Amino acid sequence: MDLEEKIAGEIVISDDPGSTMRKWREEFKITQQELGKYMGISPSVISDYELGRRKSPGLKMIRKFVLALIAIDIGRGGEIVKKFKKNYGSDAIIDIREFWKMVTREELTKIIDGNNLNPKADMKKPVYGYTMIDSIKAIIEFNSNDYIKIYGWSNERALIFTGVKYGRSPMVAIRAHPLKPGMVVFARPENVDSLSIKLAELEGLPLIITKLEDRDIIKRLRDL
Repeated sequence: MDLEEKIAGEIVISDDPGSTMRKWREEFKITQQELGKYMGISPSVISDYELGRRKSPGLKMIRKFVLALIAIDIGRGGEIVKKFKKNYGSDAIIDIREFWKMVTREELTKIIDGNNLNPKADMKKPVYGYTMIDSIKAIIEFNSNDYIKIYGWSNERALIFTGVKYGRSPMVAIRAHPLKPGMVVFARPENVDSLSIKLAELEGLPLIITKLEDRDIIKRLRDL
């Protein structure tokens, strides 16, 4: 059973849904203020549910609550999610984060001192997070389920590949899969072949190269 289903199921069948919601919120170490802000509701609404002052939440509210817990935790690094999902992620995923404000493709490119190899791409579109991936480990270890995990809360994110030689393998994988990222970044590639650029053009994706070290990319993006 997925963690999302586990949490939602416990709330639905609980004799005291509010206290179960509180239990999971505290398990994730999230305040009522943080949760309310993410869900777009007043913290007092969260408090009312937890204290039983409001009637039991409906399925729509429960789903929104659960997804918010997961998203906030992933935005912090996913430590609680990893605790409950023993097989969460892969050694190939170096870092994954969600942004707390809208960032355009153009802004992210500037932040990482990037150079766009696909000038046809719309650089004004937003991205909502990033995932840094060790491309060699991904080729060796990834299965179809692992591929889904790189998208975190939203697929409108930057996929940052390290250990890239020519970029062909990552772009072929992106081309073949129905889920598409918001943009693709190659960190310190040896070279980028014309096929990689052509595939990026076909998908309408910015293809960014940066010479920054992994730690510097992560530091700059976490500062967002």
